[in-house]
Amino acid sequence: MTTPIVVAEGLSKRFGRRDAVTDMSFSLVPGRVLGLLGPNGSGKSTTLKMLLGLMRPTAGTALIDGVPYARLRHPARTIGAALENTAFSPTRSGRDHLRVLAPYAGASNAEVDAVLETVGISDDAHRAVKQYSLGMRQRLALAAALLGRPRVLVLDEPANGLDPIGITWLRQTLSALAQSGVAVLVSSHHLAEVDRVVQDVVLMHRARTVFAGTREDLLRGASVLTLATGEREDAVRTLLRERFDLRPLPDGRFWVGERAEVLEGVLRTRGIDRGEASVTAADLESAFMVQTATTTAVAQ
Repeated sequence: MTTPIVVAEGLSKRFGRRDAVTDMSFSLVPGRVLGLLGPNGSGKSTTLKMLLGLMRPTAGTALIDGVPYARLRHPARTIGAALENTAFSPTRSGRDHLRVLAPYAGASNAEVDAVLETVGISDDAHRAVKQYSLGMRQRLALAAALLGRPRVLVLDEPANGLDPIGITWLRQTLSALAQSGVAVLVSSHHLAEVDRVVQDVVLMHRARTVFAGTREDLLRGASVLTLATGEREDAVRTLLRERFDLRPLPDGRFWVGERAEVLEGVLRTRGIDRGEASVTAADLESAFMVQTATTTAVAQ
């Protein structure tokens, strides 16, 4: 088994009487993408700040390569981070922004140009950052995080401001980085947008962890059922409940603890057509809703 490069154990943060994070534990290994997922206010950003030494935990530890962030000998070569509210000088060009940061990361001007190419904004690198869209600023923040060629990459809500093409690019980029051996930790409340890239998952809700493990384990043997409204809706639901445990989701669908192909076969055998009931594979959004049993809206 690959040795984790990031280990958080019992991380907690309390502000007065409010718990921002409670007993958070997870590990991150090279070559995999871990998603720290949940709605806004669930404690994701606070967790990342404790990991990066920007906030002192009330309890617990967060270690990177065996030590706290503050004790890393070469931080930029070990871990690169892009937090959601990254500050930029509005009048400085994207390239100059990175060149200011480059000495701290031990990067050359050639490496600045390389990361600009990696994030796809080389053609706009001469422009002032104030002219950048939110999506372009997200790409610039990622470029800054990659300057030191770190072994760990931490991204807070990287999909914000990206259009569908940008989101596809982000998935491909994170997958490629993981395949190259980088350990990637990405936080997001847009569960659908990171669903196809994460391999490990920590689901957070109201400052607590509701699931920590692999995406495969979270979704194994489950599907989502949608019943059409109509005369036979109640009869179809009653028929299916004779065989399956239907767990209602806040959006009107049902979580079913059975593989999609098995459920689909039972529906057709019982004479229930696709106009009356449809089946899809379980995904992170539906898993989060069934884990929390809440009407919290995710990935709007």
